[in-house]
Amino acid sequence: MLLATASVLAGCGWDGPMSTLVARSDMARDVLALYGLITWISIGIGTLVFAVLGYVLVRFRDRPGAPLPPQSHGHPWLEIAWTIGPAIVLLVIAVPTIQVVFRTQSQAKPPDALEVVVRGYQWWWEFAYPTLGVVTANELHVPAGRKIVFHLEGPDVIHSFWVPKLGGKRDVVPARANRMTLIPDTPGLYWGQCAEFCGASHANMGLRVVVDTAADFDRWVAAQRAPAADPTAEPATTGKAIFAGSACVGCHTVRGVSGGTLGPDLTHFGTRTTLAAGILPNTPDNVMAWIRDAPRLKPGAKMPPFAFTDDQARALTAYLASLK
Repeated sequence: MLLATASVLAGCGWDGPMSTLVARSDMARDVLALYGLITWISIGIGTLVFAVLGYVLVRFRDRPGAPLPPQSHGHPWLEIAWTIGPAIVLLVIAVPTIQVVFRTQSQAKPPDALEVVVRGYQWWWEFAYPTLGVVTANELHVPAGRKIVFHLEGPDVIHSFWVPKLGGKRDVVPARANRMTLIPDTPGLYWGQCAEFCGASHANMGLRVVVDTAADFDRWVAAQRAPAADPTAEPATTGKAIFAGSACVGCHTVRGVSGGTLGPDLTHFGTRTTLAAGILPNTPDNVMAWIRDAPRLKPGAKMPPFAFTDDQARALTAYLASLK
């Protein structure tokens, strides 16, 4: 019994990586306040319903020899009450809900807001900062204390952008421009996930959001604007030649080397902590395995298998690690 209880309680962590109960932005706090309002209303309604039900079960229970109770064919005041009551409850919930919806997807661009274009692909994320000239993939950096306006675009199928600690999910829909506005307030690393079924590797379409201090964010932007590092030692120099001479250049951008747009921008791949949309740590072994046979690690991945030798895969891995 103790083991079973411990096992159940182990799944009740309050501050897990994907918890919606720990707010780290103004939007997340607004959504959490709505959850709280709805929860307390539900508790009140449930308490009232069970109290009335208990009273009725006791007061009007069947008794031996009791006569047939008076028959009623309706009660206008009761019917009015249980029509107006739920309408009032829905109104109490609707007003703050609508306020939050309009506040978090306003079409007006707030002054000093940072704009980020979020594009959801099968099965990875691209983040572009149009005013900063920066494009990255799967790992999003934003400054704490500054309003962020996300422009959500769906180039292929419907996805849903969801970072639980920073706010509610918002769909990424082809041919439709959705927006989400929030102010992250606590530096740290936050996990996210595609929250709309989008194909074979929907569950493998994760992301990471790094909320930086203002100074750290400025340093990150400066590093991202810099050109790709040029390797100076083997086997990375050989890896660059292999990359430039293979099909990699048709899908991936490394500024100064290639300009593909079908896959993630790899210009600063070596600075990322994960690969394959957050499902694998960015380690040499994982990168080599991904280069050779991405669909084996991520079902449905658009990157085909490659017949690289051990030395070629090792050289490519060294080159990608040097892109910082």
